[in-house]
Amino acid sequence: MVVQHRRPAGRAAAAVAAAALMAGAAGCGGGAKAGDRDADAARAVRQAADRLVREGSSQARTSMEMASGGTRVTVRGEGVYDYRKGLGELKVRLPQDAAGAQEHRPITELLAPGALFMKNRGAGVPADKWVRVETASLTDGNLVTGGATDPLVAAELLRGAREVTYEGESDVAGVRTRHYKGVVDLGAAARAASAGSRGAIAAAAKGFGKGPVPFDVYLDGDGLVRKLRHRFSFANAQEKKGVAVASTTLLSGFGAPASVRLPRKADIFAGEVAEGYRK
Repeated sequence: MVVQHRRPAGRAAAAVAAAALMAGAAGCGGGAKAGDRDADAARAVRQAADRLVREGSSQARTSMEMASGGTRVTVRGEGVYDYRKGLGELKVRLPQDAAGAQEHRPITELLAPGALFMKNRGAGVPADKWVRVETASLTDGNLVTGGATDPLVAAELLRGAREVTYEGESDVAGVRTRHYKGVVDLGAAARAASAGSRGAIAAAAKGFGKGPVPFDVYLDGDGLVRKLRHRFSFANAQEKKGVAVASTTLLSGFGAPASVRLPRKADIFAGEVAEGYRK
């Protein structure tokens, strides 16, 4: 799958890197709003991002399932996230090739406000170099392009939650949670997002259009996200097919150390990246 991007001059190589990765595989609204089915449920959901920031950090696991026509692939990630700094580190694993080729090496992704850094990207990038992508330059705001939705951005999307309903209690990895579902208005989420997430969500609001994004979120007794699932859909202009993407984030180990060090400028690759790369 390739996500189409509009990118300014000078950002093309980085944006191509993120697109090829997939091909190789402020405040909260506290009160009731129009479209709410349950004001208390909507309030709890919209406060999820703020609750994560107060908690500080956690371990994170991600899963992104993509379906287009008869093809279905899953990209998985695992790592840690510092919600106060908006920094995360994930090891992202691409699926095997359809022909059963040897498994891809994990790609290290560093998530930062407004940026995505990738290592082990391949396509002529030296092994010791990083590829940098400005998330606001991607038409999906990197909600799906990198193969993992930034956990804090995923929670920030809930600031635009609408038609929220409480679905009862559910067990998530041995933790009792409250299950809520509804849809996200991306434009509203962008307007309510924190400064670090606003650019990416605003780009997604333009790229995905006006359609709502369905979600399911599972909050524990402290209001912390334990599981969050968004379902995105868009058109693949190259293959002229609809693409459905289900992005799931699982959070645990709150308070776990999450020391994330961003690359030095000298360690960022400045050359061309091959778009059709396959490992």
